[in-house]
Amino acid sequence: MFEIIPSIWILNGKCVRLRRGDFNTEELISNNPLEIAQEFENCGIQRVHLVDLDGAKRGEPKNYYMLRTIAAYTSLKVDFTGGVSTDGDVMKVFEHGAKTITASTVAVRSPEKFTQWIISYGREKINMAADTEPSDFKVKIRGWLKNANIDLFDHISYFYERGLKYVKCSDVSRDGVMEGPNFELYKKIRDRFPDLCLVASGGVRTIDDFRKLKDLGLKGAVFGKAYYEEKIKIKDLEAFIKEC
Repeated sequence: MFEIIPSIWILNGKCVRLRRGDFNTEELISNNPLEIAQEFENCGIQRVHLVDLDGAKRGEPKNYYMLRTIAAYTSLKVDFTGGVSTDGDVMKVFEHGAKTITASTVAVRSPEKFTQWIISYGREKINMAADTEPSDFKVKIRGWLKNANIDLFDHISYFYERGLKYVKCSDVSRDGVMEGPNFELYKKIRDRFPDLCLVASGGVRTIDDFRKLKDLGLKGAVFGKAYYEEKIKIKDLEAFIKEC
């Protein structure tokens, strides 16, 4: 089943949006991220991608309170990302209510550790973010602030051979600007790794973008700005969820 996954980006306890991952473009969405999560829950969405921007910048999770609050006061399955880098971080994030973790920096800097997480916690609970720009297809880490100088396809292949099942891939250049997903990039990944559960992120403008990604065989798509700017409305989400 194709899944649409709203992203809630947390910075200083508030829900914000960025353009292309640039912290200088911070835009306040809401002072109450829980209300945003409940809106998604009410329209039938089952999973939310919770991005701890403070954690991504500092290299360790910071917004445990917001994770715990959303997990406690909604039925949403929370996929948490942002600064998870140690075994203790993983355990604490799960203890605070996350159902899955998506990590990027640790997979680049400590591949053996990330592989062990997949083995220890299971491939259904440990996801990898492999984010890039089409100009060089190098992996971006630390909240997209650093270029890891590792080829995207080599990076995915390494962990795919070690049991990785879920990958979220963002074209950073399209994030937060609603220029459409990078369909060509996702097709290349699907062609090379047909059994991979691939989730797209970045650029979604309309429900039709979801349909195109679904037709490409993707597992799901993360979205945000199109909803927050009311290009995609609640009734659209409800109708598409029923369609799926």
